[in-house]
Amino acid sequence: TLKIGNKNCSLQPLIGCPFGSLFQVDNGKEGPNLSRVIPSTEDDVQEKEDAQISGEFRDNRAIVDDNKAQCLSGEDIDEMRRQGATGEEIVEALIANSATFEKKTSFSQEKYKLKKQKKYAPKVLLRRPFARSICEAYFKKNPARIGFLRVDMLSLLLSMGNVAANSDVLVVDMAGGLLTGAVAERLGGLEDYYFLGSFVSSNIILIIYL
Repeated sequence: TLKIGNKNCSLQPLIGCPFGSLFQVDNGKEGPNLSRVIPSTEDDVQEKEDAQISGEFRDNRAIVDDNKAQCLSGEDIDEMRRQGATGEEIVEALIANSATFEKKTSFSQEKYKLKKQKKYAPKVLLRRPFARSICEAYFKKNPARIGFLRVDMLSLLLSMGNVAANSDVLVVDMAGGLLTGAVAERLGGLEDYYFLGSFVSSNIILIIYL
């Protein structure tokens, strides 16, 4: 499972999907779940052009931020969730019940919409894992599992070890498999490498290199 905001979602829908796939958090009958989204670029471009044209003569000078512009209460949003409303439907309802949305500039409208989407309809982009991104993620979340190895030190180890394609490498890894994965990624499958060492954790970090 993956925690997105304050919701725990199963990663089962991600299996078999290509890297670059976009997913959205929806409220299903069994709780929050991830559903794949196919973005339509043509509609988005047309909407932005129309909003830019209509918002050229508007400004935010007359808007007072007193938290009274939204007619939709928290209880109404909770009731929509219990009825199975999606995050996009909640965002559209918030926009429709906002007394100041139409008075905002196109930039302010886009900013408002993105803020509400992040809260009620968050999206997840499936990206290919790399040694750099995995190292940064573990260093922020649980640095002890990788021996407090920073990404700059990992790069220095690979450079000082002269790890490159068509090179023979002997790896002594005590950083949870991160160093071994980084070496395999740098070699690119063009040469063999030899592992010697013990992991500090039973959960070995796997680098998916295709």
